[in-house]
Amino acid sequence: MEKKFRITVEGKQYVVTVEDISIEGVQNLYPEPGSMSVVPPQPATVSAAPAPVAAPAAAPSASGAGDEVAPLGGVVQTVHVSVGQAVNEGDKLVSLEAMKMITHVVAKRGGTVSRVAVKPGDPVDAGQVLLTIG
Repeated sequence: MEKKFRITVEGKQYVVTVEDISIEGVQNLYPEPGSMSVVPPQPATVSAAPAPVAAPAAAPSASGAGDEVAPLGGVVQTVHVSVGQAVNEGDKLVSLEAMKMITHVVAKRGGTVSRVAVKPGDPVDAGQVLLTIG
C-alpha cells in the first residue's frame, strides 16, 4: 500500500510516496492504543522454608587484629611507613590509586609497623593486607 505525503524541508515543499512493506500477521512495533491487555500479577506463594543464603565471599587474604587492609582494589602508589616505624592513629600509611583517584589508608590504631606486605606499583584487591601494626 502506498501513501503520498507533502513535507517541507527548509522552506521547500516536496511530495513523497511511501510504501508500506510490512508483512501481514507480523506484530506491529507500535500497537494501537488500548489494543493490549495486561494480566494482573498473581500473589506470590509463601514457601515453608526460605532458600539457603550463600556464604559471603572470602577476603583475598585473611587479616589479623593489627592488619591494615586495602579499602578498595587499585595500585599501590606510595608506602609512607617502614618496618619498625612508630605510628599513631590517623597517620597516613599507604596511598592507593584507583580510577585515577588517590585513596589514603590511615592507621586505625597506634603502634609499631611490624610488616609491610606491599610496595609501590603492586596491584591490590579490596580487603588485601597492606601492612601490620603490632
